[in-house]
Amino acid sequence: MKNPEKLLDLLSQDARLSTAQLAAMTGSSEDEVVSQLKHYEKNGTILGYKALVDWDKTDRESVTALIEVKITPQKGMGFDEIARQIYSHHQVESVYLMSGGFDLTVIIKDRTMREVARFVAEQLAPMENVLSTGTHFILKKYKDYGVEYNPSEKDKREVMMSW
Repeated sequence: MKNPEKLLDLLSQDARLSTAQLAAMTGSSEDEVVSQLKHYEKNGTILGYKALVDWDKTDRESVTALIEVKITPQKGMGFDEIARQIYSHHQVESVYLMSGGFDLTVIIKDRTMREVARFVAEQLAPMENVLSTGTHFILKKYKDYGVEYNPSEKDKREVMMSW
């Protein structure tokens, strides 16, 4: 395959592209694309395919929170074991090791703010190596994973301003 990184770039922007489209866009054969995709899936470079959903346009109630967590790393295991314990909870979508004023960023999704608060108070904060937490609720998404939410609102403003 001529440019395997371009294949990853294209998939990260739109995982629905067909192998024929990917081949045309990378200047490769469809067989080369299929082979490269299988290789990436097997070695763990591609971990999954996911749709980005604007849940505000559905009837499903949910809230997303970003939680700053300060921890004491465990001797011999560092941050990894504590991160594993945290991400084993079904509410947890992401866990990142950070530099700066706190150690981990934990992103969770639940149905209500009360359920998020309960998770932090009953599951996260009492963990042995957790020193403190700071919870921030996401009130509105403007852009996520490179995708703008409600781009039509921007278009309406541009039309109104143009006359």
